[in-house]
Amino acid sequence: MSTLDALEIHLVPVLTDNYAYILRDTDTETVGVVDPGEAEPVEAALTQLGWRPEWIILTHHHGDHIAGAERLAGGYNAKIAGAAADSKRLPPLDAAVTAETGWDFGGQTVEVIETPGHTIGHIAYHFPRARALFAGDTLFSLGCGRLFEGTAAQMWDSLSKLAELPPETRVYCGHEYTQNLAAFALTIDPNNPALRQRAEEVVQLRADDKPTIPTTIGKELATNPFLRAGEPSLKHALGMAEADAAAVFAEIRRRKDAA
Repeated sequence: MSTLDALEIHLVPVLTDNYAYILRDTDTETVGVVDPGEAEPVEAALTQLGWRPEWIILTHHHGDHIAGAERLAGGYNAKIAGAAADSKRLPPLDAAVTAETGWDFGGQTVEVIETPGHTIGHIAYHFPRARALFAGDTLFSLGCGRLFEGTAAQMWDSLSKLAELPPETRVYCGHEYTQNLAAFALTIDPNNPALRQRAEEVVQLRADDKPTIPTTIGKELATNPFLRAGEPSLKHALGMAEADAAAVFAEIRRRKDAA
């Protein structure tokens, strides 16, 4: 559990390596659940907390992020928020949101960031007051999502939007992939001392059965090769010194897919 300004956040492991998140606005006591890939662990956590969600909040349509949504919505009489652009592939939405509409959670203004790449309709939710980002499968700790539907150029553009958020922004992503991604990152950026230190920290966290989430935008800018595709040192290491950042990103994504 972590408490930021006006937002209490509980991480709930679901399925094999997914995370759902329970949010509570500390002013209004509004409760929400982000990306419930299954209902039972979330229900157990809500019972322990003594909370009832008013909102189920979805980043994209993949089953490991939405499979528990309708059960939770029905069981708690909660509403569902998700991307208007992907409404046909999501459970019925009470709030179909876009970057233009934004959203409101318990009186907090939420920035909806459209992040196509992993899926075409993927969105992320930025809570500026709480300095928190729910990134789904767009940005991982030390990685990014596979390009199941979008292009490398789209994903690079999406990641670039997230990279512009304040460095102290905490990032809550959809999976516990960090240890595997750290090992890959070291093959791309082996001379990065910040990455080497972070990889060691990640190994220790996982050995202690602790989550590596949240990370921060600042940490990712210093260590995540997928966000560092425009860095001259990384371009040089890949033999792509003259290439643009989107092309370098595409090569890093290709290497990870083949790893």
